[in-house]
Amino acid sequence: MTSKADQELTTFILDEWKRPVPDAVKQAAQAVADKFGDCVSGILFYGSCLRTGDIEEKVLDFYVIVDSYKEAYQKRWLAIANQICPPNVFYHEMDIAGMTVRCKYAVLSRSDFAFRVRPECLNVSVWARFCQPCILLLPKDDMTRQSIAGDVAQAMKTMISNLLELIPGATNSRDLWVEAFEQTYSAELRSERRGKGLEIYLLDQDRYDALTALAEEAMGIVPGPIPPIKQPPRTERFVPRLKWFARRCNGKFVSFMRLVKAAMTFDGGIDYLAWKIKRHSGVEITVTDRMRRHPILSGISLFWGLKRKGAFK
Repeated sequence: MTSKADQELTTFILDEWKRPVPDAVKQAAQAVADKFGDCVSGILFYGSCLRTGDIEEKVLDFYVIVDSYKEAYQKRWLAIANQICPPNVFYHEMDIAGMTVRCKYAVLSRSDFAFRVRPECLNVSVWARFCQPCILLLPKDDMTRQSIAGDVAQAMKTMISNLLELIPGATNSRDLWVEAFEQTYSAELRSERRGKGLEIYLLDQDRYDALTALAEEAMGIVPGPIPPIKQPPRTERFVPRLKWFARRCNGKFVSFMRLVKAAMTFDGGIDYLAWKIKRHSGVEITVTDRMRRHPILSGISLFWGLKRKGAFK
């Protein structure tokens, strides 16, 4: 049974989803949804374009939540690839009122999304990503909207509980979220440098402070001042550190495999990746015609060189 505190946390998410969204974003989301027909449960809009409100010359970020992979794809191999190493990632662009609107969209099933926001999911990418602001577009019905909002609320609790397990002394909202974002960014192949966690927190400080109180209440954590915590014995710190080490190993391997897979599904993927890395890290990549013709082999050969240049954490 859902507690009152859980309901309040979910209501917070539902209220966030009432924010206005530019018509161009709605049209792009509808165009993406049309590719998958009636099996779309909803499309989650997230990322820097949502945070800043700037969409011109940017790439919109969507997660397409589908009822099942089998229903979503006409090609069986795409359904299998999405099941084995979710999500599949695609690219779409369209002209809207004379402006080229670009979007990157990942596909995840309802069941995969529900699992990947829970504490037992080792990979951080979904529960860490949806602690940040998002808006659900084109929900199938109100029951689906409520269900996905509950999953997003669960992502908040998963993020906080996993961080507190590692650092019990993170007693205020700023310390908690900044360190949580730094830890989860380090558990993926990310081009962002250290300090990104603080930047994300400061963009929506009031939001994260409010969410901390709601999530901790839903988790049964007593609010208010907490006395200084003695450093746990070394044996007690070993298991949480081991878990986060496993998350980093898993996250980097899975991120790499997703990049390889995206090379087969993402038109212009090599060019997009080069642009993204330069934007976030300053590392410039010269993309050749040969790299565009053989994106998978080129991506693998480039990986270690980019790692040495500091393009990835």
